[in-house]
Amino acid sequence: MTSTGGAEMVDWNLAVATATRLVRPGPEVSRDEARAVVSELRGHAEASERHVRDFTAMASPDGAPDLGGTPVLVVDRPGWIKANVAGFREILKPLFEKMQSRREGIPGGSVINAVGGKVTGVEVGMLLSFLSSRVLGQYETFAPATHDMPAGPADATAGTPRQGRLLLVAPNIVHVERELDVDPHDFRLWVCLHEETHRTQFSAVPWLRDHIEGEIQSFLGETEMDPATLLERFREAVQSIATGGSGSKDPDSEDEPEGARSVLDIVQTPAQREILSRVTAVMSLLEGHADYVMDGVGPEVVPTVAEIREKFQRRRQTGASRLDVALRKLLGLDAKLRQYKDGERFVRAVVDEVGMAGFNRVWTSPNTLPTRQEIGRPQDWVARVHSK
Repeated sequence: MTSTGGAEMVDWNLAVATATRLVRPGPEVSRDEARAVVSELRGHAEASERHVRDFTAMASPDGAPDLGGTPVLVVDRPGWIKANVAGFREILKPLFEKMQSRREGIPGGSVINAVGGKVTGVEVGMLLSFLSSRVLGQYETFAPATHDMPAGPADATAGTPRQGRLLLVAPNIVHVERELDVDPHDFRLWVCLHEETHRTQFSAVPWLRDHIEGEIQSFLGETEMDPATLLERFREAVQSIATGGSGSKDPDSEDEPEGARSVLDIVQTPAQREILSRVTAVMSLLEGHADYVMDGVGPEVVPTVAEIREKFQRRRQTGASRLDVALRKLLGLDAKLRQYKDGERFVRAVVDEVGMAGFNRVWTSPNTLPTRQEIGRPQDWVARVHSK
């Protein structure tokens, strides 16, 4: 990526190697069972497209590529790691170029780059190894296509950007369905409904990808601290977990105790907090909408949806261990859990008041997206958007 004298800010190859070496093996399945899981997930993803489109009344606009050009990739944990490293390299490139330029001309800068890149590569690898066993599925919007990881084609005539790809992490899905002791066929379809909703969101709303990427780049562009300060802030975040995080706090609570801040909280500038507030609102909308659709479609096509939802919600709210709870807090994943709940509540309230067609006005433009305050007060969004 960006480098001086061949030294990168992050040794991405080392990150992949570290993550794949540390990642835990998935559940034991025979070769025939693995083939059956992959085949079923692909079939469920295809069926989910129709279910989601019918329920949401969302369709690709004229000239935009249909979902047929967006690959569905059933991957293992190392495959998920490689895909996400590619995404990180793409989205973080402007930030690293900025940080790299500050090191040019500094005595010993090339040595700092070489050593720092490897240290950071190991740290990123450790993080990815932790996350790779917890993600069930993911719609990737930013990662470039590779030989092993294709992405949907761009439509040059319509001016639409390259489409993403849908990842389903088979070993994690099998692990969770066994852990919850639910019907595996129903659970796999239920997961696909959630991820397919994300694919529909981005394919039916072509401006959404550019809007989110623009917000992310604005956030990264506000980063002014040097790498040494960034590392010091990261250590502060780790220390805050050790001294201030009890692990017993309700993940759905809005009140964060002093000292229980995540890495993002530690490194933010005031301008970044404003940007992150907007991004949080959008992500709450996307995740809550996916949960709402998943449960709305569920009763007709997933017979055991009530049991799955109840068990899965309980699993979301409780960490597997004290370490898991601490890492979730450090990485800000507790906030992501609130996004699901707050976003779903917003979508449900708006649909109840103005119907699905009225809710779909949210996809008109960035100006019709809810603010973070409106996520908590859906009636304010309805008053603002539907009074026009």
